[in-house]
Amino acid sequence: MHDIWNPWHGCRKKSEGCENCYMFFLDRMRDRNGADIYKTKTGFKYPLQKDRQGNYKVKSGEMLRVCMTSDFFLEEADKWRGEAWEIISHRPDVKFFLLTKRPERVAEHLPYNWGDGWENVFFNVTCENQKRADERIPILLKLPFKHKGIMCAPFIGPVSIRKYLEYGQIEQVLCDGENYDGARPCNYEWVKSLRQECVDYDVTFVFCGTGRRFIKDGRLYKIEGNALQSQQAYKSGLSYRGKPIDFKLYDDWGEPLSENKLYIPHFRERCQTCGMKISCNGCSSCGSCEKR
Repeated sequence: MHDIWNPWHGCRKKSEGCENCYMFFLDRMRDRNGADIYKTKTGFKYPLQKDRQGNYKVKSGEMLRVCMTSDFFLEEADKWRGEAWEIISHRPDVKFFLLTKRPERVAEHLPYNWGDGWENVFFNVTCENQKRADERIPILLKLPFKHKGIMCAPFIGPVSIRKYLEYGQIEQVLCDGENYDGARPCNYEWVKSLRQECVDYDVTFVFCGTGRRFIKDGRLYKIEGNALQSQQAYKSGLSYRGKPIDFKLYDDWGEPLSENKLYIPHFRERCQTCGMKISCNGCSSCGSCEKR
């Protein structure tokens, strides 16, 4: 995936959403232990890598999802995070999507020159159920970030965020079911209700996928395969494009980047029915589709 940056790998399970963590499952399939936490070698400086022509591989305007096999604010990563912040500051032309289940650790682990936030950082908390939403979103609202969002994934219980949307700080809500061994069902009514709250406040809502077990109209559906789950989410019509998120990006000289200098995502035919399309970087043209 060209839109993922994993500066470290491995994690510690934190809450209910971690019970069937996909990273632990995939590591187990490779005879590895997901609790082994280590700094990645070739991947750590990915945002700074260049091609043979001397151009950055990650283009201006792209969004990188950070630590998708860990947590950016994991305790064991304290010794590496400073260097990661430096890399983020070195690419003010790239958007960095941070996601954590540990917002209580964030305030003490921001860079010294953070101020009221960096324009290229999009900070999100995981809210897999109402308990975690009520625990994490109040912290999110108090933290100094320019851009804030919520991810309800795995969506294992009904969640209402209306009282938090009233503050006008939340710019996007992502929602996805659960996969792999032990997947708990996601309920269509939960998704529809959460979506309506976002529509009421004109906040973008992305229904990424149904998960492996999905309940609609009292019936349990077994939906195998990420692609099919994403297609079913798209067909539901529940995703909603709200107010655009205004990321102010800059070049190496500190000059604002105009729209014509930013990366334009391109999508293949199979992308047109993907639930994640409205929040995706598009196709990287890696050729893997043709090999399948």
